[in-house]
Amino acid sequence: MSERLSVIGTGYLGATHAAGMAELGHEVIGLDIDAEKIERLSRGEVPFYEPGLPELLRKHVDSGRLRFTTDVREVAEFADVHFIGVGTPQLKGGYGADMSYVDAAIESLAPLLTRPAIILGKSTVPVGTAARLAERVRELAPVGDEAQLGWNPEFLREGFAVEDTLRPDRLVLGVDPANPGRIEEVARRVYAQALARETPIVVTDLATAELVKVSANAFLATKISFINAVAEVCEATGADVKDLADAIGYDERIGRKFLGAGLGFGGGCLPKDIRAFMARAGELGVDEALTFLREVDNVNRRRRQHVVQMAERELGGKLADAKIAVLGAAFKPDSDDVRDSPALDVAGQLHLAGAHVRVHDPEGMANAAKVWPTLDFADSPEDAVRDADLIIVATEWKQFRALDPNVVGELVAHKRIIDGRNCLPAEEWIAAGWDYRGLGRHSA
Repeated sequence: MSERLSVIGTGYLGATHAAGMAELGHEVIGLDIDAEKIERLSRGEVPFYEPGLPELLRKHVDSGRLRFTTDVREVAEFADVHFIGVGTPQLKGGYGADMSYVDAAIESLAPLLTRPAIILGKSTVPVGTAARLAERVRELAPVGDEAQLGWNPEFLREGFAVEDTLRPDRLVLGVDPANPGRIEEVARRVYAQALARETPIVVTDLATAELVKVSANAFLATKISFINAVAEVCEATGADVKDLADAIGYDERIGRKFLGAGLGFGGGCLPKDIRAFMARAGELGVDEALTFLREVDNVNRRRRQHVVQMAERELGGKLADAKIAVLGAAFKPDSDDVRDSPALDVAGQLHLAGAHVRVHDPEGMANAAKVWPTLDFADSPEDAVRDADLIIVATEWKQFRALDPNVVGELVAHKRIIDGRNCLPAEEWIAAGWDYRGLGRHSA
């Protein structure tokens, strides 16, 4: 059954969700206060890089099933179900989440709800937010209790967001057990196609639903930092972290996923989410429960400095005036997101130390230039590495993994490479005469 939906906030989450809901057969209107962004989306243009999304967006803008506006009144009049997908960035000068965008969305929408409506929050928020907002909606909405709020956290992976929206591996829905209303009934209609494929759905209370996303991210961050900490021990002992990860990954209790040692995690989710999780635990008086996440964060940050130190050692203790090619600027492949990017952080640190740094990324250079305009950006991997004293692979794009070490060897000044993502075929590079350094890996 087709529903009339709105998606409030048309950033990465909101734009992807809006296009996905249109693909699932619903009529959708997206809302944002950024008029330029709305104009681009209305033309079928995606203002960020996400594989498969431009085609999906254009398809449904052209079909008329998806449109965009800056007018919240138009949204309130059109839709019966409203998704909140605005950002919750880290507070400036603190670890907590900035809730101003979420609060503003509720404050602008709720007073306009003159008929029964369902609001489903998708943003990642501190536990306790949904209950507070549900009460605020009841206070502001002319229909009172007929305006109901639930929480439906997102689990999108950048680079796979379209697939995750259309074919999620699970759905989570938080409702107030004392006042469940029509939320579950409506959500099941919205996600009817996914549920028909027997996608698991967990219907729980508001607090649990809020905690699911941050708990998942905290667990993944912990797993990544664990293997990176072990990589430091491997380097000190001559062990190989890849072989080690393969061996422990066979244990079904552990699994091999997210045991790839390297530069660590970044982006707009994991770093800020684990910090907000710690901050909220402190507010609740249970900060000791998440103390370990501080070390998870510290290990992750330390990886970046570790690679800079490796570069300094490879260059005989002197970074000044060295020519270094950094392959990668986005925090992960198949994305142009440079928020808290380990790759860009390393490039910036090397630049500040006096090195001549040339950066190439297939999609992230425009965003990287806004953060580090003084870096030198190359149009291709070949241009980036030409005459380089050292190459650092900092994002595991397939284009970088496929580089021919013999061809690249003809372009550089010195055959030195740091595999910051342990993504290259080390044996091939070593056989081609390269001084290869992986993170926690054998070098020869």
